[in-house]
Amino acid sequence: MKKILDGMKKTMVDVNPPRYTALEGLHKVQTARPFRILIATILSARTKDENTTKAADKLFKLYGTPQKLAKAKVRDVEKVIKSVGFYHVKSKRIIEVANLLLSKYNGKVPADIDKLVDMPGVGRKTANCVLVYAFEKPAIPVDTHVHRISNRLGLVDTKMPEETEMALREKIPKKYWLDINNTFVMYGQNICKPISPMCDVCKIRKTCNYFQTKSVS
Repeated sequence: MKKILDGMKKTMVDVNPPRYTALEGLHKVQTARPFRILIATILSARTKDENTTKAADKLFKLYGTPQKLAKAKVRDVEKVIKSVGFYHVKSKRIIEVANLLLSKYNGKVPADIDKLVDMPGVGRKTANCVLVYAFEKPAIPVDTHVHRISNRLGLVDTKMPEETEMALREKIPKKYWLDINNTFVMYGQNICKPISPMCDVCKIRKTCNYFQTKSVS
């Protein structure tokens, strides 16, 4: 796994991609807290990273704590996060999450996947993102990029993201889990794209099932 991650990083150093992941950016900000990571991850579903960052920045300037967000009106939050997909639904959900945190967890985000997935709008991918980016706990968040690249490389042979997560958990040593999501997502956004992947610059193409199959055909 180390060779794959290192190869991806070396490729991106050479290509110098302009894009980055919203959650990694938030993780690096000193003011970022588990609450903000949780809310930003909910906002990020089916949304480009730049739009997630834009909405999260605006939201946290007004509602940076569970207490403030819990008291917010849905229509006001909708105006703030309008740049993300499904903002009507997400506005309601993040307010519900803020209220749940206050009523059940004393305003603290639990570092437990079972408790996280019980929250409105939080699936395994979101919960795993919170564990990785908020608490630096080993987990494997699987989004469309992680799912696609894992299958292209031949690390897994799966149809659904949850299947990919479970297969990767069995196959990859835990010491690499924290690095998988950010590296694979960056690679999927910039190099191993859904359409027309940049195989010519990829430093791990020789061990990639997708490239080998494409080369033969």
